[in-house]
Amino acid sequence: MIEGKVIISAALTGAATTKHHNPAVPYTPEEFEDVVARCRQEGASIVHIHARRPDNGAPTTDLPTIGAILKAIKAKTQDIIINLSSSTGLNVPDEERIAPIVRFKPPIASLNTNSMNFAIGDWKSGRVVTDTLFENLFHTITSFAEKMKEARTKPEIEVYDLGGLYNILFLQKSGILEEPLHFQFVFGVLGGIPFSVHNLAHLLELKPPTATWSVCGVAKNQFQAATCAVLQDGHIRVGLEDNVRMPNGELAKGSHEQVAWARQLIEHVGLSVATPEDAREILHLKKKDQEAPLETY
Repeated sequence: MIEGKVIISAALTGAATTKHHNPAVPYTPEEFEDVVARCRQEGASIVHIHARRPDNGAPTTDLPTIGAILKAIKAKTQDIIINLSSSTGLNVPDEERIAPIVRFKPPIASLNTNSMNFAIGDWKSGRVVTDTLFENLFHTITSFAEKMKEARTKPEIEVYDLGGLYNILFLQKSGILEEPLHFQFVFGVLGGIPFSVHNLAHLLELKPPTATWSVCGVAKNQFQAATCAVLQDGHIRVGLEDNVRMPNGELAKGSHEQVAWARQLIEHVGLSVATPEDAREILHLKKKDQEAPLETY
């Protein structure tokens, strides 16, 4: 652990956010290349990637498309750490979800922890707008963890509620996940838990003492969770995947603007932003020279 260093991750697209929600959401390799460079300049050391089809922005597991995005990113921003998603979209077969991680062997990738309702709702009326099941059975979690271990990819363990954390604590007894673990506490998904100081405190009480952790949140949960995390040795994820607006309600100019907000938050409380090299040490990731060569993308 490096004292006083906070990692900023930028989640650029997700599986649901589109240009309809915010025109700055990237679809093409060139757009990803540009936004990643901007995020790195503002202080991000990790970018979380959900690939999109360049023509219509639909989520995709197509390996050549993903490879083109990764190659464009790394050609321009060589030290950035790539975090690939293993939940490319809802209702995607397991073999397609894990294929990009098996193929590209990123330093870190998301590992989801439980099946859950995954919905968008109108909070004023209490009505569900879209509703689906995000399926992550125990055999899926186990299989993905094994393949990540083979690829020397660190699982970023996505926890949407207490059940997901308990699932990991159970599976950890088998030794399938290497210590120290790294958790991402996700707040505000309808079907998961919202952010509150008490919910965060409970998760921190349950996690293994050596585990590192980060927070992300949907809409206003993003800024609330980040503010609390930075005061408790946690790390921060921002980006248009989770929230298309800034704290004042205006549309963000891009994920880089939220990264700049996170950097200012960190510096205002007397801490400093972790570089990619710092982040690799803090999270126990493989070194840059151990990653797949650019030409293999």
